[in-house]
Amino acid sequence: MNRDITQILSAIEQGDPNAASDLLPLVYEELRRLAASRMNHEKSGQTLQPTALVHEAFLRLVGSGDAHQWDGRGHFFAAAAEAMRRILIENARRKGRVKRGGELKRHDLEDNAAAIDPDNFDELLSLDEALNKLAVEDTQLAKLVELRYFTGLTIEETANVLGVSARTTKRNWAYARAWLQREMSD
Repeated sequence: MNRDITQILSAIEQGDPNAASDLLPLVYEELRRLAASRMNHEKSGQTLQPTALVHEAFLRLVGSGDAHQWDGRGHFFAAAAEAMRRILIENARRKGRVKRGGELKRHDLEDNAAAIDPDNFDELLSLDEALNKLAVEDTQLAKLVELRYFTGLTIEETANVLGVSARTTKRNWAYARAWLQREMSD
């Protein structure tokens, strides 16, 4: 039986033990594509691979035993973006504890959402800190940055997930980039 994502998410919320196994085949390829777009900027030999990122994010979303409430497909993928962000930040912190050093370089958050060198742990942690501050000020802008930077969604895909127009998303992305650049340069 091929149920749609929203129905399966609802079944997960209601405690259906088989729903998570029904969900994975439907979302796996899209989550893998999002993770791969984020991870393709990593150095070769990186210990965290897109498949591992997808599996870890999926487990955090549906395998934790905690009750989650998703308002459909877009909300699920926004939660996946946040989970991927947290995993990448945790990975950077772990590596940062082991390997310190190197000078900080200033990078702008470009339109392609991949301007910060993911191998520069200090910059990634600085982005996380700035993003947490932005979330306090404007949660929607912070969610937009997560979707664009940590999953590599396009403006149109991000607009779809957030339920706003592409024009609004593009304008908000420009503002969020400027806000984060200012915050990270202080």
